Amino acid sequence: MELAMIGLGRMGANMAERLVKGGHKVVGYDPKSEAVEGFRKKGGAGASSLEEAVSKLPDRKIVWMMVPSGKTVDETIDALLGLLKKGDILIDGGNSHYTDTLRRAKRVEEKGLAYVDCGTSGGIWGLKEGYCMMVGGDKGVVDHLRPIFETLAPGPDKGWGRVGPVAAGHFVKMVHNGVEYGMMQAYAEGFDVMKRKEEFTIDLHQAAEIWRFGSVVRSWLLDLAAEALKENPEMKGIAPYVADTGEGRWTALEAIHNGVSAPVMTLALYERFRSRDDRAFADRFLAVLRNKFGGHPIKTEK
Repeated sequence: MELAMIGLGRMGANMAERLVKGGHKVVGYDPKSEAVEGFRKKGGAGASSLEEAVSKLPDRKIVWMMVPSGKTVDETIDALLGLLKKGDILIDGGNSHYTDTLRRAKRVEEKGLAYVDCGTSGGIWGLKEGYCMMVGGDKGVVDHLRPIFETLAPGPDKGWGRVGPVAAGHFVKMVHNGVEYGMMQAYAEGFDVMKRKEEFTIDLHQAAEIWRFGSVVRSWLLDLAAEALKENPEMKGIAPYVADTGEGRWTALEAIHNGVSAPVMTLALYERFRSRDDRAFADRFLAVLRNKFGGHPIKTEK
């Protein structure tokens, strides 16, 4: 199939490259000309503008957006609506909030275009291993796009699927990332507990390698943890600062909205917030309160 990939950041470029290797014709566009040139060197067709990218596609144009969530998606859609015609297909493969996807889909479909959301996971390993894709949209449209999804996925019949109508894909991906937060936090806490047991001098990398085979906690995340512990067992030079890109917050809010108890995912999100608090006012306040009611000593800063 032929399509345009709008946004050639690391993930977009890797997805486009995998499609080219799979026999698809891909026109790549990115505001950064060096990204377009890099894609050309990988065998893709480049474009210097959205207009050029769309003009190189055949009828029933397929445009896949891999741009940052938020206003950039809306701005890209604004530009594309003047270039696409009835029956064309627009795909959002980024991490958009599903409510934004519902709003955008309504607007796009009013113009006679089809809108598909594809929650995409796979990170930097997707080019080699394939991508996990949670797809929302009209069944007929998704079936039309099947060759694209089958090429990007780990296998034609695994790692991807239509999970429901438009916006369902981004909703499932949101929850996926909330689960990911909880899993990462559990691994981090477990290895920290082992590290603190100094009298046993546990080799954390060895423990991770043991867990990787036969254990009920084995996973790809654990594989990556073992690799990280081999490379830097003391985590030297790493600041205790953990960012979040929004999906964990959205999942926690959705759980609250629907009255679902989701303490693990929510606490994992709170721990990320805590990692970024260099003032730690609450902890200082707790120390003062302990001193006030019980005369407990306060540890002062050097």
